[in-house]
Amino acid sequence: MTPSTSLHVNPRALRAWVVHLYTALGNIAAFLALIAITAGRPRDVFLYLAAAILIDSTDGSLARRWEISRWTPSFDGRKLDDITDYLTYVFIPAFFAYEYRLVAGPGVWALGLVLLASAFGFCQDWAKTEDGFFTGFPSYWNVVVFYMYLLVTPPAVNALVFLVLAVLVFVPIKYLYPSKTKTLRPLTLGLGLLWALALAGLLVTFEAPSPLLLGLSFIFPVYYFGLSFYLHFRRRPA
Repeated sequence: MTPSTSLHVNPRALRAWVVHLYTALGNIAAFLALIAITAGRPRDVFLYLAAAILIDSTDGSLARRWEISRWTPSFDGRKLDDITDYLTYVFIPAFFAYEYRLVAGPGVWALGLVLLASAFGFCQDWAKTEDGFFTGFPSYWNVVVFYMYLLVTPPAVNALVFLVLAVLVFVPIKYLYPSKTKTLRPLTLGLGLLWALALAGLLVTFEAPSPLLLGLSFIFPVYYFGLSFYLHFRRRPA
């Protein structure tokens, strides 16, 4: 009689696969956002994209803490993360901008440049630096279209913004990576948390957003770009 053998599962490897699954849930959020776009539910679109941002903001710390590259060496978690981010930060927002007429006429072609620029940006080795920065505009198109929709900015203005930011993807300016940039990191994270709360409030009042809350929500983006440009140009060699 052959003795039975039990299947041994390494709990650390299993935990690493759970982290990969957690990252992959961002793709489900993207799919649900796409359904919401076609169903005419713009508020739900941003709720699903917010869920994707939450996943993206937390999976990295889990991956580092639980050493997923060590316990799943044959699986490229960074590639999974990039695929998910491209869908939720670039593709879905671009489709939203088209479907909700944030651009019109020839301005629609600006969305093509957004898709192409971000695709190239995601594939560059220098997109994330060793000292904790993004290089080139970090493709925050989900935030861009959120503000465009709430502010009801003219399509021509939106097209110009898309074009300028798409070009900035290729310009090697360093932008803050909030969880990794060491300079003023506590202040950055604190303001980022307040900004997230402001955006949550705007989602609650989505159909009639508070002008005061909308205005206050710009504090963090202004801080983000201001500090990014300051640190970048301060470090340039003479």
